[in-house]
Amino acid sequence: MPTYTALTTLTGKTAAEALGAAMERLEPEPTGIGVFEVEDGSGLWEVGGYFSEQPDATALALLATMMEAKPFVISELPETDWVAHVRRELSPVQAGRFFVYGSHDADKVPEGSVPLLIEAAMAFGTGHHGTTLGCLRALDRLAGDGWKADRVADIGCGTAVLAMAAARIWQGDVIASDIDEVAVDVAEANLAANDMAGAVKCVEAAGFDHPDLKALAPYDLIFANILKGPLVALAPDIAANLRPEGMAILSGLLNEQADAVLEHYLQSGHSLMHREQIGDWTTLTIRRNA
Repeated sequence: MPTYTALTTLTGKTAAEALGAAMERLEPEPTGIGVFEVEDGSGLWEVGGYFSEQPDATALALLATMMEAKPFVISELPETDWVAHVRRELSPVQAGRFFVYGSHDADKVPEGSVPLLIEAAMAFGTGHHGTTLGCLRALDRLAGDGWKADRVADIGCGTAVLAMAAARIWQGDVIASDIDEVAVDVAEANLAANDMAGAVKCVEAAGFDHPDLKALAPYDLIFANILKGPLVALAPDIAANLRPEGMAILSGLLNEQADAVLEHYLQSGHSLMHREQIGDWTTLTIRRNA
């Protein structure tokens, strides 16, 4: 059965959400609608729909005109086994001592590495994205310098690959949180797949708003691989939950966003220890001043 997509962009969250709601009333009706902010600082939002039948091009053109959106681009997707495709495309990733791989590459784990199994179906957080890779490299750099953390928090954990990496190399308390209940379930599943059940406590929370997160503070190391807006908003909380001279590894930042985010952390009592650009993305390692 073919699948069709219809995609457009427009300015403003309110207009984008209104367009998404209007698309739900189309005939034939879409099987799914997505409304996403384009993470480039442009203020544009992408609105897209999936259809099991050819969508009504005239109706879509009318909606685009009414909402002052760009004309919809309609495409037919080829039938693809996406998990098999991801397995072919996502080769294992080496980030210093850490080796992130899917079960189909279990025979490729190098001797002496720290292996982290993340299945191919869970694409974000596999280590291929510049943000996750940057965080793993930053962690490897700290550990290589002889630095050690007894208490670690992974805020916005996704697959929990960063929390697992810390728990692999250090004995201590590691906690991972995410605002998405599904992400917390995925994190728990990944821990089990790595024979690490119980090594990381996983909680559903926004920022540090959870009793278990508050109970372990202050932290020696905090990961926050999220987005510019939440990172800026979290600057005071990260300072409050990080011990003096504790470290934070921040990512999810486009290169052009990094300086603005860093300024908030400098004003919150931190110093920059290291920054790395991987493709379009920047990872910052900062230290809370004593």
